[in-house]
Amino acid sequence: MSNLAIKAGRKLFERNLEQYQPADPMYETYVDKKGRERRRRREVPPGLSKRDAKILKSVQRRAHYLDKGFSLCGLRFGWTFVIGIIPGAGDVADATLNYLLVVRKAKQAEIPDWLLRRMLLNNAVSAAVGFIPFVGDVVLAMYKANSRNAALLEEFLRIRGEEFLKAERERVQDPQTVKPGAGREPEEHVPGKQERAGTGLGGGWFRRGSKGSKKAKGKAPAAASGPSNVPSPDRGRFVEDVPSTTDNDKGRKE
Repeated sequence: MSNLAIKAGRKLFERNLEQYQPADPMYETYVDKKGRERRRRREVPPGLSKRDAKILKSVQRRAHYLDKGFSLCGLRFGWTFVIGIIPGAGDVADATLNYLLVVRKAKQAEIPDWLLRRMLLNNAVSAAVGFIPFVGDVVLAMYKANSRNAALLEEFLRIRGEEFLKAERERVQDPQTVKPGAGREPEEHVPGKQERAGTGLGGGWFRRGSKGSKKAKGKAPAAASGPSNVPSPDRGRFVEDVPSTTDNDKGRKE
């Protein structure tokens, strides 16, 4: 009976903790066909360049091991909690790792200044709470600044990818802030992006027009052997071939 009570209390404790903890930046949970809860790697939002996708995966992996690499009694914690136990020096080391491994890496994705300030604020709160002996370390393990920063980066890049996949006239976000297609190489093709036909001189409507002109040129000599109703070469394509004045004079004399 006591074991059942302990298990029930532990599950209740875990559910309450989930309300205060950010989601795992690297994994997401789902329910399989048998009703069992499983865990899988988070998918990269569509519409991102290879550079942004690589940066996001790196930030998510680092944030996971810094914040949620271990589990004890329903409380998931990472290296920031373990290092933070060391008085003074551990808190300084935590703040340094949070910036060097997560924030500085996220800056490579060309994030706006307001998002960078939000990430730095999360690190500042984490560092300030960490200086409180023991209780601060427990709060720090639940706050998880790195997971919060990874979630901010993922949401921002998701919006960037959505804007890039849209046509330019359908975009609603400021392109100077979101920067759709940032980090994309000149010859890189982003899955889901349909390149507009006719944007270059060698394709689209220009290509179809060139084929039509070749067919017209091929048919021109055959038409020349027939009646003399073919437009004169010096007249436009859509101008009627009006009989010349000399033809009218000959008709009047006859």
